Amino acid sequence: MNNGRFSISVHILTLLATSQGELLSSEWIAGSININPVLVRKELSNLREHGLVISKEGKNGGAQLAKPARDILLSEVYEAVKQSPVLGVAKNTPNPDCLVGRQINQHLDDLYEEVDRALLAKLGQTTLEAFCKKFV
Repeated sequence: MNNGRFSISVHILTLLATSQGELLSSEWIAGSININPVLVRKELSNLREHGLVISKEGKNGGAQLAKPARDILLSEVYEAVKQSPVLGVAKNTPNPDCLVGRQINQHLDDLYEEVDRALLAKLGQTTLEAFCKKFV
């Protein structure tokens, strides 16, 4: 997941959490993140699918949190945007006749899973509300 989706999503959710229930437009959010509003809408759609935001379309539309920030764990955000283990995945097919080659991918997969579990455990200790308190 080394593509920035987690940081973009946390930025979006932090803005929504600090907006005190006000609907925020994708254009306004994009201005804070300094990215294209299309990317914001894509992430908002994903966050909506995972039950983290709700949105209203139209001229007076926008997005807001689907539940209180105290009930959103950063591990939920990670799970919503995760595309692959944090350390990536092996893309090659090693030589099966090599002692290391025939076993490396399985051992790396085990390591990646262990790192992901540790990351989720850490992120599961932090609510969006606690993260937002860093900005006051």
